[in-house]
Amino acid sequence: MVMTWHSTALADHPVLRVPPASPAAAAAYFGASLAFHADVSDVASALAADGDPGFVVLDSRSTASWDQGHIPGAVHLPTALIPEQAAALLDPAVPVVTYCWGPGCNGATRAALALAQQGFQVKEMLGGFEYWVREGFAYETREGGERRAADPLTAPVDTADCGC
Repeated sequence: MVMTWHSTALADHPVLRVPPASPAAAAAYFGASLAFHADVSDVASALAADGDPGFVVLDSRSTASWDQGHIPGAVHLPTALIPEQAAALLDPAVPVVTYCWGPGCNGATRAALALAQQGFQVKEMLGGFEYWVREGFAYETREGGERRAADPLTAPVDTADCGC
């Protein structure tokens, strides 16, 4: 088989070396991803709306991290305590949205796994507490509530800016 310039060039291409998935496979993958993940802005919008958001937010970080700042109304349940305490703190009929520090932390993923293994419906909030603060949403500390201005380098001005 003779390789053409095009196939040789693609073999050396860092992005297209492995070709993109078919549109059907991509739709299945990204559709499934949305079943597992929630965006910080969407969570904030649902919590800010009048009435029941339809889910509970769970902070899976340590007590020291919780005291430094957490999402108002969140349930604090460190991942290691989920097996013993989740059934007493959470309603299995209400979906749970987990979060930890940020994208470099897999604590929310581990918490989501532990909850799913106990029969809870669960999603992970992408970006975690770090992006909650970066987008300028209010948070609570041991001393009380706080709010910072959104980080102009990382937070969209509105959801239309990020294509959400």
